[in-house]
Amino acid sequence: MCFRKDISPRNRCLKNVISKHSEDHVKELLKRVALDRVKFIELQFSDLLGSVKSVTIPARRLEMVLRDGVYIDGSSILGYSTVNESDMRAKPIAGSYLTYPWTLNGERRTGRLLCTIYDASTRDTGEDRFTGDPRYILERQLERAKDMGFSYQIGPEIEFFLFDTDGDDRPQRRPSDQGGYFDLIPKDRGEDVRKDIMGTFDAMGFDVEASHHEVAPGQQEIALRYSDALTVADRMTTMKLGIRTIAKQHDMHATFMPKPLEDAYGSAMHVHQSLVDENGANVFDDPDGKYGLSETALHFIGGLLAHAKETCAILTSHINSYRRLIPGYEAPFCLTWANRNRSALIRVPAGRGNSTRVEHRNPDPAGNQYLQFAVMLAAGLDGVEKGMDPGDPFEEDTYAMDRWQIAEKGIGTLPEDLGNALSYMRGSELVRDVLGQHTFDSFLHVKDAQWDRFRRHVTAFELEGCIEVI
Repeated sequence: MCFRKDISPRNRCLKNVISKHSEDHVKELLKRVALDRVKFIELQFSDLLGSVKSVTIPARRLEMVLRDGVYIDGSSILGYSTVNESDMRAKPIAGSYLTYPWTLNGERRTGRLLCTIYDASTRDTGEDRFTGDPRYILERQLERAKDMGFSYQIGPEIEFFLFDTDGDDRPQRRPSDQGGYFDLIPKDRGEDVRKDIMGTFDAMGFDVEASHHEVAPGQQEIALRYSDALTVADRMTTMKLGIRTIAKQHDMHATFMPKPLEDAYGSAMHVHQSLVDENGANVFDDPDGKYGLSETALHFIGGLLAHAKETCAILTSHINSYRRLIPGYEAPFCLTWANRNRSALIRVPAGRGNSTRVEHRNPDPAGNQYLQFAVMLAAGLDGVEKGMDPGDPFEEDTYAMDRWQIAEKGIGTLPEDLGNALSYMRGSELVRDVLGQHTFDSFLHVKDAQWDRFRRHVTAFELEGCIEVI
C-alpha cells in the first residue's frame, strides 16, 4: 500500500514554458545527438529501492519528449503510487545527456538522459514534482545544506562481486577467481573487467579514481573521485547498469549483493564526505582544532552517530545486508568514531586541508544511493545545527572484542537484522522528514513485507539441527 501525499505550494513549479536560454540548450543537445549518430535515448530514473528504470525512445522524438516528457504508470514502479493515482511524467534533464560507449559500434547507438518525475495531472495548470522521486528527496536535503551555506561533497568506494556464468548466461554460485586484496592476474580474473569499467566511465566523464581486487574471491572495488552528492548519485545510477553490462561482455555476472559468500568478506560502499562553504573551502578542516577537525566536523560526526540506528534501514536496506555487519569480517557494528581505526563506524582518514573528510563505513552498494546520501546528510546537518558532541574517538579494535567487553565499555551497536533496523526507522522523525510521508510509508510497507516473508522461511541451517531438537 502506497500513499500519495506531501503535495504543497513549496513543491509547485512553474508552468512548462521553454525560455530562450533553454531553447538554446535544447538545440545544442539535439545537435550533439545528431553528431553522435545516436538512434535511441534511454530515459532513466530510480525506483524506491534503487533499481534503475528506463523508457527507450527513438532519437527522432527527443525534441518533443524534452518539452512534454513521457507518461509512465507510477503504480508499476515500486514505491511510486497506487493504481488510482498512477499517471506520472518522466521529464528528461537536458544536461544529463551521455552516450553508452558499449553501444557505439553497432546500429543501436544509445544515449541516456536522467529524468525527474512529475504528476501528470498538473500538466495544464503547472507542474508538481513527485515528492516520492528519490532524486528529488536528495535535492531537498542539498537545498537545506545550501541554505546553511554548505555544499555536500562525497566520494564513494563501490564494491561488487563477479561470478562465473554458464553457457546460457546464468550466474553460477562460483566467484570468478580466488584472488585477494590487491591481487593481479592470474589470480585476479576481474582485472580486465575493471579496466574496461574504468575506461568506459572515464570516457563518460565520471572521473574514476582507482580500482582493485578486494579481499574476498571475485570481489572488486571501483572508487569515484569527490564531487557534489547529486552528481555522484546520478553517475551511480548509470554505473550500476554499466558494470553489469561490461561484466556480461566478459561472460561474468556482477552483483551488488552485500554478502553473497557465507565465509568471506561482504561488499560495502564506504562514503567519504565533507562540507564545503560558498568559497570552496573545506569546513571540516581546522589546523588548530582538536584532531585537526573543526567544530562543524565534530558535530557532523555527532549527528551521524546519534542517528546511526534509525538510518540503518536506509543505508543497509536488504535482509542480506546484515550478514555483512557481523564481527570478524572488517565491517562496522559498533557506534564509535575514530581517527584511522577501521573498526569504527565513522572513520576520519589521515588527510587534512582540502582532503579532510569523514568516512561512513556501514552503507552498502545494494541500496538506493539517493536515499542513502540524503539521510547521511540530514543526520550530519542535524548534528551541526544542534551542536551534537560525538565524544572522544575510540581507537581500540572493536573487532577483537567480544559482546561482554563491548557492553562493559558502554558502546552501542547497530541493529543486528533488518527487522530491528525497521523498528528504529519507524520511530525516527528525522528519517520521516527526509523521505516525506509517502516514501517513508512506502519503504516501511515494502520492507516489512520482505521481513515477514523471510521470518516464515525455514532455512537449511535450522533443518540440519532438527533431529537433535526433536
